Amino acid sequence: MPASELAEAVVAGASPEDLLACPVPASYRAAHLLRADAEAFAGESNLDVRRSIHIGPVDMPALAPDEVLVAVMASSINFNTVWSATFHPVPTFAFLGRMARQSRWGARHDQPWHVIGSDASGVVVRVGAAVSRWAVGDRVVVTPAQVDAEDPAVHSDSMTGDQRAWGYETNFGGLADFAVVKSTQLLPKPPHLTWEEAACNTLCAATAYRMLISPLGSGMRLGDVVLVWGATGGLGGYAVQLVLAAGGIPVGVVSSESKVDLLHRLGCSRVVNRESLPPSPDGLRDPKVWRALGEEVRRQVGEDPHVVFEYTGQETFGASVYVARTGGTVVTCGSSSGYAHQYDNRYLWMRLKRIVGSHGANYQEAAEVNRLIRLGVVVPTLSRVYPLAEAAEATRTVQLGSHVGKVGVRCLAPADGLGVDDPAARAAVGEDRLELFRSAGVPA
Repeated sequence: MPASELAEAVVAGASPEDLLACPVPASYRAAHLLRADAEAFAGESNLDVRRSIHIGPVDMPALAPDEVLVAVMASSINFNTVWSATFHPVPTFAFLGRMARQSRWGARHDQPWHVIGSDASGVVVRVGAAVSRWAVGDRVVVTPAQVDAEDPAVHSDSMTGDQRAWGYETNFGGLADFAVVKSTQLLPKPPHLTWEEAACNTLCAATAYRMLISPLGSGMRLGDVVLVWGATGGLGGYAVQLVLAAGGIPVGVVSSESKVDLLHRLGCSRVVNRESLPPSPDGLRDPKVWRALGEEVRRQVGEDPHVVFEYTGQETFGASVYVARTGGTVVTCGSSSGYAHQYDNRYLWMRLKRIVGSHGANYQEAAEVNRLIRLGVVVPTLSRVYPLAEAAEATRTVQLGSHVGKVGVRCLAPADGLGVDDPAARAAVGEDRLELFRSAGVPA
């Protein structure tokens, strides 16, 4: 429940004038890590994030001139939250210490606690002195790329400049009742979505957009065959929708018949169930399995993939390089199964293939995908929602992979289903589409 006058006013739908009249609390409730726990998992194999994520009060920071204070109605779990909470591959307090050495505003981030979370929807409750495009009362979503606008490189492509993942490489993230963000992280909340639906898109949908649609990614074109690993996951569910919307042919790879059915309902008619591939002690690292996967794709589509959408990493990367067609592209944004990729380089150099690294999304790309969501071209992949008090359990769900799509977290929102400002637009998109991943239930 809200523990401050300002939080209560936001939940009650107070006017901008009334929000400004409420004092900013000295502390707020947040899901956070403790520096003292950074070695808690040393030498262990069972890295249970429920042991490291704490829910409780943290100090409210001062607001920099280019920042905004957002009352967070909802957030969601990304895999970087799992990395944060396992202190792997490095404790995130190292990132906060690096920020502290850069400026006096950066020094605020270096605390004995780290508020995590890289997604949010909510209401602007304060703006810094240099902010002009946003005002108290605006209903917004938060994009995760926090950039230094004084770095020349960010004005070409912010992802190649001085940028950080908010709530992972910075403090004051989204799994909290309030969040501190740069004004250049804000976008209008799609008015037909609930708070929890709006909060689950910003990181994964924009990442998938850059990988597939942006000219800075794979260069996907009309009619391209795109193999999507983990096609019912947080990234994969958006990738499938974007490929379909762009006139491509998605081939989803999943691990159960229930996920096959979910993809069919999403509009993806070509699906490979990993359980149908030949068994091997090496799994997808076995060249025999690569060949079987390639044969199955050709059986269903008649040709090899132009693009392979890769984010699982170590387990699948060799197969990705193999199955991409001659002259094709593997686009990768992560390594949830491990970072040390191995592949047979003959299939890369002799077949003239490309590997494209992609990270997050710049502000323009995030705005473009937010527009597609607002238009109903892309729908949320939200499957489950937890209250903030259970953020550790929500993160554990993602850590174990016992979910489809995205796992949401309600922060100040007192119940699911709130925050819809345009019921007519929602009806036009359709509850069946908007609830598709939630209706899928827990995967087998």
